[in-house]
Amino acid sequence: MAGDMTSTAPADLYYDPFDFEIDDDPYPIWHRLREEAPLYYNERFDFFALSRFADVEEGLKDWRTFSSAKGTLLEIIKADITLPPGTFIFEDPPAHDLHRGLMSRVFTPRRMAAIEPEIRAFCARSLDPLVGSGGFDVIADLGAQVPMRTIGMLLGIPDSDQVALRDRIDDGLKLADGSDMPTISADFGALGQGTLFEEYIDYRYKHPGDDLMTDLITAEYTDVEGNVRRLTRGEALNYINLVAAAGNETTNRLIGWTTRLLGLHPEERRAVHGDRSLINNTIEEVLRYESPSPVQARYVTTDVELHGTTVPEGSAILMLNGSANRDGRVFEDPDRFDVRRNIAHHLAFGYGIHFCLGAALARIEGRVMLDEMLNRFPDWELDEERAVRGRTTTVRGWETMPILVP
Repeated sequence: MAGDMTSTAPADLYYDPFDFEIDDDPYPIWHRLREEAPLYYNERFDFFALSRFADVEEGLKDWRTFSSAKGTLLEIIKADITLPPGTFIFEDPPAHDLHRGLMSRVFTPRRMAAIEPEIRAFCARSLDPLVGSGGFDVIADLGAQVPMRTIGMLLGIPDSDQVALRDRIDDGLKLADGSDMPTISADFGALGQGTLFEEYIDYRYKHPGDDLMTDLITAEYTDVEGNVRRLTRGEALNYINLVAAAGNETTNRLIGWTTRLLGLHPEERRAVHGDRSLINNTIEEVLRYESPSPVQARYVTTDVELHGTTVPEGSAILMLNGSANRDGRVFEDPDRFDVRRNIAHHLAFGYGIHFCLGAALARIEGRVMLDEMLNRFPDWELDEERAVRGRTTTVRGWETMPILVP
């Protein structure tokens, strides 16, 4: 099978998601994949990959053929471990719909809109002392703070504990080196953070509050067996771990990319500074242009023909949504960063039943952060010497993004 596959791609065309050098700038390789090997096969790690917008969109939509139930990272699928129930990003219907439905009942637009003024106040408090400082690290001072504070506000976690939580989550996601597939232990559990929120959840059982954690542990729902019940403590912990990890890393990367792209394109930054109605569209263009979570893995449940080749049941396949977002078949001049671009829709948040539940929250955080930055710093320059890439297999972006301000 592998022999057939390698013949479909030129010998010098190689892609894998663990290679740091590729990760630094995957776009030339993704462009070649789209043009020369729209169905790509990697022999070393034994996976397929789709890179064109239409294929990725269709693949993300077809959850029956391309399943999330064995994980959505290549290394988890390959480890073939049992994932904890209730981790709905790693589930298919009917369990997925049930568990996601429960979360969407508490993770409401109303609750997210209500938290916007708090996010803005936090951004203002963080940025005010930096005015006149000559420069700062946007990620340390904002990107790493805002998402965890926001999740903390939603969950009802005290300010004093939010930073320690964020550091624990970040450490659990880091990638050591770029040579091989990370190993996933059998006790992978709830993103490796089982004990992280235990004391908070126990406190909320005794002292309910007006927060997402209380809503989650008190909500009644009908489970797959038809029983009306509440989440067990273990299930509730799973949910909370998922919200914290998913909402932290990706939004942090979005904030880093927004700062970087507007630093590299000062004319675009000046346009947004002068016309704040462009802010929403700017965030969408950042998401399209540098998708924080650019690769989604799926497990193939049945033989499926793609681009004239049969992909066998049991295969792992990567949906390269970061590549799809630069597909010239859909986006005119796709490698140009344009804050006025008319984007019908991009795939940065996925598509179909697994569309990111926190998309609205990430957009609010990105928008508010950018608005507050521009209020204080109409101009900034990137301090390239000190910028450091962040390395995880789930997200792509920067660990530090130092800027110089007048």
